[in-house]
Amino acid sequence: MGARSKARKRAVDILYAAALRDSDPLTLHTERTAVAEHPAPDDYATTLLEGVVAHRERIDELLTEHAEGWTLDRMPPVDLAILRLGLFELLWAQDVPDPVAVDEAVQLAKSLSTDDSPRFVNGVLGRLAVMADHLRATL
Repeated sequence: MGARSKARKRAVDILYAAALRDSDPLTLHTERTAVAEHPAPDDYATTLLEGVVAHRERIDELLTEHAEGWTLDRMPPVDLAILRLGLFELLWAQDVPDPVAVDEAVQLAKSLSTDDSPRFVNGVLGRLAVMADHLRATL
């Protein structure tokens, strides 16, 4: 697993834990980094978390609009964390190609969630990827 893939997994872990605790992901990340035996440097996981937090309102609006038949409250928390991260990378991470953002999110769903989750994540992000250029122009 590459460095960015590991950073994505760390970011999803933090987003998931923060959602369960109803706490701020950035605060949780800072706390975990402070107590780690070998604290992670200011790395890609931090960039992802900061981006998801900064754009959370718009990310959630888009997920609500394009997750056909699903509300955010009904989604498994780990899938929601993966979708938020994947959509941030898709629309705001200029150095991540669209197919990579979608594929990385699907891979996270395969390793962290249910058997149905990869297809769900791929479907939602795939619909958004088709219109990503248009969406980026409106951000």
